[in-house]
Amino acid sequence: MSTMPLKLSPAQRRVLAWLGLGALLILLLWLLAPVLSPFVAAAVLAYALDPLVDRLARRMPRVLAVVLVEVVVILLLLAVVLLIVPILSKELPLLKAQIPALAARLNEQLAPLLQRWGLSASLDVAAIKEFVIKHLGANADDIAGALLGSVRIGGSLLLALIGNLVLIPVVLFYLLLDWPQLRERVWALVPPRARESAASFMGEADEMLGHYLRGQLLVMGALALYYTVALAIAGFDLALPLGVFTGLAVFVPYVGFGLGLVLTVLAAALQFTSWYGLLAVAAVFGIGQLLESFVLTPRLVGERIGLSPLMVIFVLLAFGHLLGFVGILVALPLSAVGLVALKRAHHSYLASGLYRG
Repeated sequence: MSTMPLKLSPAQRRVLAWLGLGALLILLLWLLAPVLSPFVAAAVLAYALDPLVDRLARRMPRVLAVVLVEVVVILLLLAVVLLIVPILSKELPLLKAQIPALAARLNEQLAPLLQRWGLSASLDVAAIKEFVIKHLGANADDIAGALLGSVRIGGSLLLALIGNLVLIPVVLFYLLLDWPQLRERVWALVPPRARESAASFMGEADEMLGHYLRGQLLVMGALALYYTVALAIAGFDLALPLGVFTGLAVFVPYVGFGLGLVLTVLAAALQFTSWYGLLAVAAVFGIGQLLESFVLTPRLVGERIGLSPLMVIFVLLAFGHLLGFVGILVALPLSAVGLVALKRAHHSYLASGLYRG
């Protein structure tokens, strides 16, 4: 008994071919994620900065426009990083003297409370003081020795970090310089019969991604303003650098918020030396996290690309789990492109004979 081979229409074959290419791309991202971080980061920055470069290139050579834009971006990033310097320069000298005192105060306040519950626990103030003197009282030679030791212990991680910091600007420069040619080469690969629909699809996806980037910038600006004002009202001396850094650092989900929280807790412990500082940090950052998670990100980012708040959280966690930092970078942009494809597939299904019967 012979079986008839399954025959696919040309449209079905094209759909399967594109699905296969998409699956291959995801597989390559998964396999090469450890080495793709600087290239993906540079590509995301190039996509965001290319419109500005195009505008400047109308008035000057493109290479000069690329250099100008990249220098400004690097200076802005350095300014954000240097916001940590006044925090560390002011707090670290106080940290050596304050931590043993804080430990002793915690012993005085917590020990009686724990005893009421039948618990006996206390902090070893002498050991804490010895640890602080050892690690925060080091001179320049000790610090240099510790740095050299860390290079020997985790040299591959350190070299990878330095390599990425050097590689991203280089890759970004060449991508911005050749961006028009890259678009033409990619467009030349699209079959002529599919160019009309591809142009429509890419235009819709480009508009959606533009909404995403603008929305993310609005979230960062709003949070920087909120944390600065809230910490100033709470009485923090370093409200401006702490607030601006925390707001801008949320571009990296979880990590930016966590680093801002740690720095602010440190500042609170050293400035107020009481429970007020920690309670103020808990209130400011708790409200800020609720504001970001349930108001700003869903409305300014999620709704602009058609994703619900739950879907925004899911895609960040899912892509981050599968692809690490690369996944976090491409999570919402790829979801936006996928959403355009799903919308078109949904409209095609409703117009098909399979739906209408």
